[in-house]
Amino acid sequence: MDPGWGEPGLSAPEKVYGFNSFEILALAAGNPENPVNAIPPRASAHCQIRFTTDTDPETFLPALERHLAGRGFAQVQVRRSPKGFLRASRTSPDHPWVQWAVESLTRTTDKKPAVLPNLGGSLPNDIFTDGLGLPTLWIPHSYASCSQHAPNEHLLGSLAREGLEMMAGLFWDLGESPPKR
Repeated sequence: MDPGWGEPGLSAPEKVYGFNSFEILALAAGNPENPVNAIPPRASAHCQIRFTTDTDPETFLPALERHLAGRGFAQVQVRRSPKGFLRASRTSPDHPWVQWAVESLTRTTDKKPAVLPNLGGSLPNDIFTDGLGLPTLWIPHSYASCSQHAPNEHLLGSLAREGLEMMAGLFWDLGESPPKR
């Protein structure tokens, strides 16, 4: 992560897991196949906002429009993607299922897992947490430099093996001694 990215005063993990961020995913202006030395008549950007569970996503578009208009860009149109958005979700690290999974993973790997309270991403997890009232766990089988979703994405054999061991251990423990409801 670029050291200057994100909200000043937050640690690197807080910038990723506990803070709302606005990102430009794609930008188009003019005609890249036939550029001319002139200001293009239009431009478009496809953006995303990663947000935490305490933020109402319905406030984003009006806030962006106010921000742009206040800086002289009232003509800029801000529209929601036709694909919609996925709501942020969270299971407390203190939840009994999380504690049970930490114990299971520790027994299986002889390592104490890092428990993160939130995770940025685009997963329909809210279907489980909010719609069905179920706790959810995300157990990665990767590491910080694996470049997930990048052109050079990769998975090391040793991590794939460890991931299989962790999941087998979780399912074994779920059958033997599931957490109390």
